[in-house]
Amino acid sequence: MVTRTVLVEADGGSRGNPGPAGYGAVLRDAATGEVLAERSEAIGTATNNVAEYRGLIAGLAAAAELGADEVEVRMDSKLVVEQMCGRWQIKHPGLRPLAAEAAQLVGGFTAVRFSWIPRDRNTHADALANAAMDAAAASGVATPTVEPPRLVEPPRRLGGPEPAGGGAAEVAARAEAPGADLTSAPVSWEPRPSFTATRLILVRHGETEYTEQGRYSGRGDIPLSSRGRAQVRATAARLAALAPDTVAVVSSPLSRCVATAEAIAAAVGDLPVRRDDELIECDFGAWEGRTFAEVREGWAGELDAWLASTRVAPPDGESFAAVAERCARVVRRLLDAYPGQTVVVVSHVSPIKLMLRDALAATDSFLHRLYLDAAGVSVLDRWPDGGVAVRSVNETAHLTSL
Repeated sequence: MVTRTVLVEADGGSRGNPGPAGYGAVLRDAATGEVLAERSEAIGTATNNVAEYRGLIAGLAAAAELGADEVEVRMDSKLVVEQMCGRWQIKHPGLRPLAAEAAQLVGGFTAVRFSWIPRDRNTHADALANAAMDAAAASGVATPTVEPPRLVEPPRRLGGPEPAGGGAAEVAARAEAPGADLTSAPVSWEPRPSFTATRLILVRHGETEYTEQGRYSGRGDIPLSSRGRAQVRATAARLAALAPDTVAVVSSPLSRCVATAEAIAAAVGDLPVRRDDELIECDFGAWEGRTFAEVREGWAGELDAWLASTRVAPPDGESFAAVAERCARVVRRLLDAYPGQTVVVVSHVSPIKLMLRDALAATDSFLHRLYLDAAGVSVLDRWPDGGVAVRSVNETAHLTSL
């Protein structure tokens, strides 16, 4: 069965905020970019944010009419994108019913992904919104003030607890997670026998000079520093005690990971190290080797967009969403190859954070709130029926004497 993916570009505006308002939405074939449908309307006197939500709702409704299975929503409203992804609270009571209506539409698709785009990449939807407002102004017909619909009952909960920002964003937040939907994994307090699970021990490589200097370190093959080599020896000793029954050690191909993996492999039974290219760090593109302050100075807008959405990539780089997709493939391969066994996975900050995010069925906010030390160890168990148990995150006790 062919999955149909539709791109929705939506925008809304108000001349006065509040003032005469309208929205526009463009639907495109995701593969070809062909315009499939357009929606626009003048909505009377309203705020920018109300108009933006109305554009989103119109776009999602049109995607449903086209029979879309998956939807990629692109908007230049950071507020709407962040609220629909569950990262920002919906504080204004007038927006909650609109967000709830959007969330109900989201629930009708297999997957919906939201991403922020700059205004100059949303010109088609913007033009539709302005044309609708112009037409209403030219008609000379008075348009009513738009009052957001009254929320009669709480938004329908579509799985999992409601986020702090209200119930509207939960579906959208879960839909962004790539790979298997761990929110649907069996829920139970009943203890599970660990020997039936595949245990993945996630290890971040030891320090490099870039780690110590706080520089973006992606695809550049930066070797371990002297402190990093000491950390690796301590980590190998820790793994020998923690997981003497390890059957495989898998590593990113970069030397800082391979050196870490080789020390661990020798300590747990002189195992070979298997390199997996999909465990490599995120490609930070133009930001490689630069500090956060340097990136903020040179790419302020791009940095804000990147921090706001996992689907935005650094200039000439790779998005976290793309990293998550390849990491999900790695996990599936390991579960298939080593059922009920223990595997050590040596990788980098971004892949490990994303694997833990998905294991915990967390939202993208998790990525900014979790700190992973160099040579830190995290342990998670995965059962054949989809059950997950995160046993530990960022263990560093073995490094305290260094």
